[in-house]
Formats: sequence, structure tokens, C-alpha cells
Amino acid sequence: MNKIVKQIIFMAIGVIITGIGASLTVKAAVGIGAWDALSLSVSSVIGMKIGTFSMIMNISCVVVQLIMLGKKFKPLMFLQVFVAVLLGYVVNFMLYDVLSGIVITQYYLNMILYLFGLLVIIFGVANVMTINFISFPLEGACIVIADRYHLNFGKVRQWADILSVLIAIAVALIFRNDLTVREGTIIGMFIFGPLLHQFMVALKPGLTKLDLVS
Repeated sequence: MNKIVKQIIFMAIGVIITGIGASLTVKAAVGIGAWDALSLSVSSVIGMKIGTFSMIMNISCVVVQLIMLGKKFKPLMFLQVFVAVLLGYVVNFMLYDVLSGIVITQYYLNMILYLFGLLVIIFGVANVMTINFISFPLEGACIVIADRYHLNFGKVRQWADILSVLIAIAVALIFRNDLTVREGTIIGMFIFGPLLHQFMVALKPGLTKLDLVS
């Protein structure tokens, strides 16, 4: 099988896994990641499914890259639109079809579900990032902004999270909705990065052996 075809297939699997994990953390309702918190806050106000609004946000990140890069925007980078649509579809399917009838009232079970979902997300993201074929739209936009203005990528990505959290909190307060930024968000901020690194280290030998790493 052609290497690019294999990379696309495994990348899609990684995105699907990420979407499943994101759905579990949303269902847990103890706080979610900054970007997802923004999607959930705004989507609940405008009456749109969270996955659908997430698609719009992620595709907007691709548009930002297209505008900033101009002719330097590589055709391969349009695959980020596929990533955005697939991720949003999986989240919608899981939340509104698979998990819709499940009700969890015990806090400790919600926290367990959140932690499990977070691990699933990390596993999915680690696969995509280790393959290094195409990035998630938000990360792609942050990379372009960092390169354009000679900034540190980590700082730009961090500010994207901070801005997302602030907007999510503002929307919740203005429209009197439930806060999507909670203890789970804080937990994720502390353990996501370190665990992502460990997962990438663990996955790289196997993915390299399969000739999937760019």
C-alpha cells in the first residue's frame, strides 16, 4: 500500500479516536479542554450541535492559514478540512446518538469517565502528531501565526487556550449557561502535555516500523 494512503488511513483513525475521547469528556460534564469548552459554550447559545460548531471553528483555522500563507499554502494542507469535518461528525454521532440515552449522576463516575476520555484523546492526538503527516487545524494556525510573527509556538498555542477559556466563561456568564470550564479543564491543563509526550514516545517505534512516520 502507498505510504501516503496508509498515513491518511491511520490519521483518520487517530482523528476518530480523538473525537470519541472528546465526546466522553463532554458527556462527563466536569470540564473540558479550552477549545472544546468554547465550542460547547457558543453552540449551546446558538442552538447548534457542538460537533457542527467545532467544524466551523476548525475550518476557520484553515482559512486563517490560507489567508496568511497565500501561495505558500500547500494543497496537502487542505486535508485539515477533512480532519475538521470528520472530528465534528464523530463528536455529533457519539454525543447525540450513541451517548444520548446515558445518564450519570454520581460525581466520581463522571470524573472517571472524564479521565478515561482524556486518555483516549491523548492517544488519538499522539497518533496523528507522531505520524506527522498533517496537523489539527488549530495547531496548524498557531504554527503559521508563530512563524509569521517570529513567536514561540508553545506560547501562541497557550494564548489560544487562554482566549478560548475567557470567551467560554464570558459566554456562560452573559447567557447564564452552565460553565464549561471546570475542574476537568484544570486537570487536563496539567496532565495533557506530559502524557502526550509519553504516548508519542511509546507509539513512535511501532508507527515507524509500519512506515507511517513522515
